[in-house]
Amino acid sequence: MSKPQVGIQLYSVRDRSEKDFLATIKEIGEIGYRNVELAGYYGHSAQEVRQALSDAGLNAPSAHVGLAVGNEAIWDDLKTKVEYSLELGVKRFIVPYYPLGDNPTLDAVNQMADNLEQAAKIVQDSGLQFGYHNHAFEFKPVEGKLIIDHILERIPAELLFAEFDLGWVKVAGQDPAEYVNKYAGRLPVVHAKDFKEDGTDTEIGRGSVDWDSALAACESAGVEYVIIEQERYEVSSLESAKLNYEWFKARGWL
Repeated sequence: MSKPQVGIQLYSVRDRSEKDFLATIKEIGEIGYRNVELAGYYGHSAQEVRQALSDAGLNAPSAHVGLAVGNEAIWDDLKTKVEYSLELGVKRFIVPYYPLGDNPTLDAVNQMADNLEQAAKIVQDSGLQFGYHNHAFEFKPVEGKLIIDHILERIPAELLFAEFDLGWVKVAGQDPAEYVNKYAGRLPVVHAKDFKEDGTDTEIGRGSVDWDSALAACESAGVEYVIIEQERYEVSSLESAKLNYEWFKARGWL
């Protein structure tokens, strides 16, 4: 199998994006990245964002887009976001979080699955692919089975793909490589995030994730994109983006 392409989730540089999103897109391109995953547009039109990406030589195959759970207008809101995504030209629409709560019942897990499945149908009817990005809580057991397994077994693979965040899988006490292998073929995109043993973010290769096994699993499982994400930094967000780029470049992935 060929190596997945590497990109960066722009949430990693949100502090800069909040000040000047279009300039931040340019900075990411100047580092050498060629793929980004979007997470918010900071008041810009789809046309403006699409032009900035093009000018920076960047491809945006996916975007994190929140699902307005608990809002009566959830499905109208979703359709508006789908229209923006179509205008922007992204291929994959990914829900980055679901407010399930700390100690959910099986009924709550099933309601989460039902909402994700309904969202998936709306998104796919537009021609986009629909995915879900995990944190650690989805790897808690409910009635003898991990939440993530409940979700992925309940919703057909043709409706929902998983974007495993490999750092959060590790924090949750699971082996990232094992989970990638378990759902091989259902993971077009994964997140590369690393955590120190104390649970704080760090650059790729400086934390607790076994990247040799995790990335080998991604390669064999047919993952298309490995998207770097970092939320906290000891240096600036842009410097962390450069360090993560260089880590992958040194290993022949860029």
